[in-house]
Amino acid sequence: MIDFNVVRQYNFPTIVRFGAGAINELPGYLVTNGLARPLIVTDPNVAQLGFLKKIKDELAAKSISVEVFSDIHKNPVKSDVLKGGDFFKSTKRDSIIGIGGGAAMDVARAIALRINHHKDLFDYDDLIGGDKYVTEEVPHFITIPTTSGTGSEVGRSAIIAEDETHKKRILFSPKLLAKIVFADPLLTMDLPPFITAATGMDALTHNMEAYIAKGFHPLCEGIALEGIALINESIADAVNKPDLASRSKMMIASLMGAVAFQKGLGVVHSLAHPLSSLLDTHHGLANAVNLPYGMRFNVSGQEKQFSKMARVLELKNEDGEAVVQHLFELNKKTNLPLQLKGIGVKPEHIETLADLAFDDFCHLNNPKPVTRENFKQLYLEAL
Repeated sequence: MIDFNVVRQYNFPTIVRFGAGAINELPGYLVTNGLARPLIVTDPNVAQLGFLKKIKDELAAKSISVEVFSDIHKNPVKSDVLKGGDFFKSTKRDSIIGIGGGAAMDVARAIALRINHHKDLFDYDDLIGGDKYVTEEVPHFITIPTTSGTGSEVGRSAIIAEDETHKKRILFSPKLLAKIVFADPLLTMDLPPFITAATGMDALTHNMEAYIAKGFHPLCEGIALEGIALINESIADAVNKPDLASRSKMMIASLMGAVAFQKGLGVVHSLAHPLSSLLDTHHGLANAVNLPYGMRFNVSGQEKQFSKMARVLELKNEDGEAVVQHLFELNKKTNLPLQLKGIGVKPEHIETLADLAFDDFCHLNNPKPVTRENFKQLYLEAL
């Protein structure tokens, strides 16, 4: 029963310039806002791509001095952020542009926090109330996604791990929201099929988990359902025969998932996070493999929500098991593994994974409680 006597707050994100060619607006935007010395934060792979050189050349043509920081891990750690912050200061930058997928966005956002906030980085961990210390302004922050997965371009948080333990921490504040997003699907056209598939299933996980997460947030739920529909109709083409339409739908659905999951995530992300920290598994891939199993766990008690998801997925049977089987089919269509053994998980990993999953923060928003034993059984089922 929903208590409508409770006053709730809903927050939605920033300016998004979306569409083919949106990236061409970046130089004019910087000039208009008096920004002449941006730091581009990206990952080592994107740093080598032709479109990044083109961006740098076009900025140079406008007398904009650019530096690039790309010394980051695929699952970012604290030292990445500290090095990036030092580089920002030593090169006297005036703004930050995050270009890439979730890792680049997380590091870029954390660097933006770091510039004018001088406590230990993890003193700002949202899970221990550290957001109250985010009191100063941050550099002008711009995001440009090159994958359709995390939707971090519209986020207000960064997930950064401890170097030694790889425990994930959350840095959060509305101040960390990008001033503007340039979401250009043309930047995703050269992504290889595996990355397109893994990041696409990550976006689907965000939308699905947000939709069924506990709490009352009909704005996010409506966005999540439309995100699910867009991914369902476009992910196979985006992976196997990409065109502008399929890549555009995936990019906007990814962004929608990130808007939606301000409502919360759930068991699937708590299953996935330990795979990244323990085995350095790509986050999207970890979500993709665990998604059918985690969703099956949640069917009981959420039959109405699963019926709605089945409807937007255009399934013949509008029930939870039909949704689960469809998720297995999507992994097949996009050439992703269906079991954890396909991504290097071994029986001896299960106990440690179960401990890490139970300690993870995401399942606190799952629509039903998840015990350590539940996590162990889900890993065994998926193995």
